[in-house]
Amino acid sequence: MLNGVIAEDSWFGDEVTPATFREELYAEDGNIVVQICSPGGDCFAAAQIYSMLVDYPGKVTVRIDGLAASAASVIAMAGDEVQMYLTSLLMVHNPATMAAGDHNEMERAIAMLAEVKESIINAYAAKTGLARAKISHLMESESYLNANKAVELGFADTILTREGDSEEVANAVLFSPREVSNAIFNKLTKIENLAKDTLPAEQPEFAEAGIDTTNNSEDGGQETFAPNSDSHIPQERSVDSLMERLSLIKNHI
Repeated sequence: MLNGVIAEDSWFGDEVTPATFREELYAEDGNIVVQICSPGGDCFAAAQIYSMLVDYPGKVTVRIDGLAASAASVIAMAGDEVQMYLTSLLMVHNPATMAAGDHNEMERAIAMLAEVKESIINAYAAKTGLARAKISHLMESESYLNANKAVELGFADTILTREGDSEEVANAVLFSPREVSNAIFNKLTKIENLAKDTLPAEQPEFAEAGIDTTNNSEDGGQETFAPNSDSHIPQERSVDSLMERLSLIKNHI
């Protein structure tokens, strides 16, 4: 169990320290599940715990119960499998410190933070396979990742749902803007194909009655109207226009 602030030493008896974590880790043999709910804490203490889990001989499953933030998110990256619940969050941000002294001390503090950030990126990159620049941007932005986003980016592997949940529930969990765009795009493709099959370019029966079913638009294009429609909405043009816009959306999400 990793529940609470991560620290080198315990002041109040409820911190997670490398020493106490090691005792619990090696209390028994075999595969383990590390349950994490922590706001983070000391980067160096987290680095020790991360190393312990990487070196552990059994399979390490990390299960984020609520929040794995800051240094706790680094520890989570040591899992062979990282699991999150629907309501779990993972947060990444830049390391921080406190310093006092002249400009030399400030420069040393800046240099130290830069190296700590690089070591944190090492852990994130090893798990996710993301580019270092992408990870650095996420840290700069102090990013909170829900379960779906964490899986999408590679910070987590599995979203835990209740036993017996239907496939529809699982698919709903895996929502993403790209999936929505693709679904709409595919549906409109079917509509366009249906329109081409059911709305011929020439309709002799209406031509005989003196009804013109086409209209040249100002931009030189041709609009096809549905003669039985009271509103005379340009059917083919509206589908084509939506398809064009959705193509742009699909390529840029």
